[in-house]
Amino acid sequence: MWSQLAAPKCIDGTECLNCEYCIVKNTVGTKAIIDAGAERVSLALGAVTNNTDIARLVDHTLLKPDATEQDIRKLCEEAMKYKFAAVCVNPYWVPLARKLITDPKINVCTVVGFPLGANKTVVKAFEAEAAKKDGANEFDMVINIGALKSKDYKTVFEDIKAVVEAVAPDTVKVIIETALLTDEEKVEASAIAREAGAHFVKTSTGFAKGGATVHDIELIRRVVGETMGVKASGGIKDYHTAAKMLAAGATRIGASAGVRIVESKPE
Repeated sequence: MWSQLAAPKCIDGTECLNCEYCIVKNTVGTKAIIDAGAERVSLALGAVTNNTDIARLVDHTLLKPDATEQDIRKLCEEAMKYKFAAVCVNPYWVPLARKLITDPKINVCTVVGFPLGANKTVVKAFEAEAAKKDGANEFDMVINIGALKSKDYKTVFEDIKAVVEAVAPDTVKVIIETALLTDEEKVEASAIAREAGAHFVKTSTGFAKGGATVHDIELIRRVVGETMGVKASGGIKDYHTAAKMLAAGATRIGASAGVRIVESKPE
């Protein structure tokens, strides 16, 4: 398991990155998290009271390969109008987004190793560093999914850590692509992201079949505790769905339907 990484010893004398999360070191522990229903750490997480609140929790996103300059301009205009947390665009569009987003409270987010996560670590770190120089200050990176499923946890850990270090102290969100993982793998991926120094675990790229689910948000939240953010992404198209994700423990929503999410809030 991922505890094979060089790490301090925990109270039972075995190697562990964080004694509080030794539960994820073995299959029995992982199963215990899942069987427990991934109960919420805090009922206060993700509380929403009005349109302004939920807008500040949305990454207004456009990652389509055929997005045009006009599309990016519209995205940024909407972000400025509704005061979203961030715009999320492909690396090519970061310089334009940085120019258009003049509100310092709205971040410019980009993606790294997107959407497959199969790039070499050095490539991901370079991509992230280049995007930071272009003006990005949040980075959604895709884990090495194949390495995770092969139980090569050391590679997954070092992959994330390299990106975190390349853009420090800026925010890194780790996309684990939940639709391709078992519950046990979701637990492992979330724990590794936490120990590698990432700031968020994110569910999906939006390119795989299936997106965020309440079950997955609760499961991830149970693993990372209150020390990290959880970003729900994929298939969130209205306020009702976004609110369910926030109630389950998400602290950020990634969606191309940011305007619809805000405007569909019941009166």
